[in-house]
Amino acid sequence: MNIRRLFAVWSAHIIKTACRLTGKQGVTLAGKAALAIYPPILKELAKEVKQDIFVVCGTNGKTTTNNLLASVLEANHKKVVCNRTGSNMLNGVASAFVLNAGLNGHLKADYACIEIDEASTVRVFPHFQPDYMVLTNLFRDQLDRYGEIDITMNLLSKAMKMAPDMKLLFNADDSLSTYLALENENLRASYGISRPVLTEENSREIREGQFCKCCGEKMQYHFYHYSQLGDYYCPKCGFKRPVPDFDGENIKLTNGIAFDVKDFHIETNYRGFYNVYNILAVYGAASMAGISLTNFNKILGDYTPQFGRNELFRIKGTKVMLNLAKNPAGFNQNISAVMTDEAPKDIIILINDNSQDGTDVSWLWDVDFDRLKDTNAASITVCGIRFRDMQLRLKYVDIPCSAEPDIEKAISEKIENGVKNLYVLVNYTGLYTTHNILKKMEGKKS
Repeated sequence: MNIRRLFAVWSAHIIKTACRLTGKQGVTLAGKAALAIYPPILKELAKEVKQDIFVVCGTNGKTTTNNLLASVLEANHKKVVCNRTGSNMLNGVASAFVLNAGLNGHLKADYACIEIDEASTVRVFPHFQPDYMVLTNLFRDQLDRYGEIDITMNLLSKAMKMAPDMKLLFNADDSLSTYLALENENLRASYGISRPVLTEENSREIREGQFCKCCGEKMQYHFYHYSQLGDYYCPKCGFKRPVPDFDGENIKLTNGIAFDVKDFHIETNYRGFYNVYNILAVYGAASMAGISLTNFNKILGDYTPQFGRNELFRIKGTKVMLNLAKNPAGFNQNISAVMTDEAPKDIIILINDNSQDGTDVSWLWDVDFDRLKDTNAASITVCGIRFRDMQLRLKYVDIPCSAEPDIEKAISEKIENGVKNLYVLVNYTGLYTTHNILKKMEGKKS
């Protein structure tokens, strides 16, 4: 056994333990240290995965899709490497493998389910070539970090060419994902929803991919689901939505989610239309790999969301729902999910502009915040570093709100004086802090 490899694994475990004791995450730091000590460690550990390596990419839905897929594998009594915390750049991916390795420096795993940041695929794929990639969608996200969406697509296309034997599962309802899949030669399958589901007016929503990637003509749609997802076609060159291999049918969104795919009926108490796509992606990936889905509904019911993904807390009689909202498409879907709850509610919105969030917050003007008028909100509170920007954004749609920069104070006030139904929507760097605050409050006796 290579001494440097052993030292890298031990160091990563020590860093993780030390960070936990000091109340910090430390996941990416563990991976960074391991790669610095022994650069081939990720490549060598990935080779020790006995069966398949799945990667999940896309703007929205990566963490939920990836972790649900890992849960399906674990329910089939398989040992799985998974970066469940959502640390999805090279160091976070390395951590997932290194921290699953034993103190002998070796990995005992049947599968790996790895969420990867789209721009990081070209940095990760030299270390291992996945067997499967799930591509959830491509929306505009953090312009100051990713640039225009074409840059992200070019990076993903380059990554796909680096792994020619990798099988691809893509979202057929997204013209950008479809174009990317057809542009490359990987074996592929798709998932989607072939009939309109939502009846709400969404014509003002900002949409990506308005022009055909093949010929530049303006795309036409038979209908939209949300953002640019829907039944599209190009009137000039014939590029159009493919018939999905895994088609969600008979979709019902009252009291949770219910729908059919193939001959299988799915029911879960999840909220949000976007979760139909997440579940379809998991079903499709497992089916492609020949993994049993016998207990799929039970797995969905037992699944505990990673923090900030429909994470539910109960504090002093108040139901608190925490959700990540990091870009226009995601925020609009969060608002839609809030609207499915007709009871009175308090809403807290936290916006930061740290480097992980994206320092450009102009995307707030692309969110349909005017729909908050239809959420039966008893109050709306804005928090975070850019709380003034959020306050101004709501002012322009005539929605009153109160300002409290400190998220802990805002939550405490609504726990004590609110309507006992609280939704907290945060972007990236507010997520970990807010989650810890809610866990602390939940742990205290009423």
